[in-house]
Amino acid sequence: MPLDIDLSGRVALVTGGSRGLGRADALTLARAGADVAIADIQVESEPDEEVDRYGPLAQAARTQGMVYTEATVDEIRALGRRGLAVKCDVTEREQVRETVGRVSEELGSVDILVNNAGTLDHVGQLQDQSPKLWERDLAVNLTGAFNCAQAVWPHMRERGWGRIVNMASVAGTLGGFGQASYSTTKAGLLGLTKSLALEGARHGITCNAIVPGVIGTEAFEFGNPEMNERMVRRTAFRRAGEPQDVANAIAFLCSDLASYITGVGLNVSGGIELFTF
Repeated sequence: MPLDIDLSGRVALVTGGSRGLGRADALTLARAGADVAIADIQVESEPDEEVDRYGPLAQAARTQGMVYTEATVDEIRALGRRGLAVKCDVTEREQVRETVGRVSEELGSVDILVNNAGTLDHVGQLQDQSPKLWERDLAVNLTGAFNCAQAVWPHMRERGWGRIVNMASVAGTLGGFGQASYSTTKAGLLGLTKSLALEGARHGITCNAIVPGVIGTEAFEFGNPEMNERMVRRTAFRRAGEPQDVANAIAFLCSDLASYITGVGLNVSGGIELFTF
């Protein structure tokens, strides 16, 4: 087998691809040869009717011009691939169903799903955790991934080939102080990953999870500098990772080079889970 990543002829759907990790994932899959659809609650040319529902990061992205859904699709097309930008709320099952249908009509059946859409702005110790935001985080981070996986599953089963990659976090494996809802959803994604891996194996579908540590996305830049520095000092490399580090791992897991890998939570974390001193 040639030791290269070739996704030519594959169609990928990346959720939450307007910026950060999702944007890097989409561009990397396109460079590897895939046609890519990006589904996000924010698309430059469309209004944000409920942006307040998704918290300060989404609001800041819009006000500071950091929504790149359509711009990323333009870059994908410039690479010679087909691209599609779709406004979609992953918590709304009908929107997810319609999105998968549109991708199938315009690009072809979905072969690759990257469940990247998520929220991470709910911070507070247990007594300060908001029940409303707890439910929102469950809906976006965990149920949203379930909704998308369930929608693409028939396409993958019919073709006898599929790759699902869920975006977990070290918060889901280590816990997160003041991050009860976020940590819980990311831990849940690891359980979902293993279950889908078991069910998908007999249909040629693999399901794996990426477990990022400290990655230098816009969300990191918006974070508390003191807290960021504490997390960086805990990593073995003593530096934040780059979105491309995560995207490279995803491209590998989606390729034929990883055809015998399923049910794995792959740490792309700089060794933050190691004992560091």
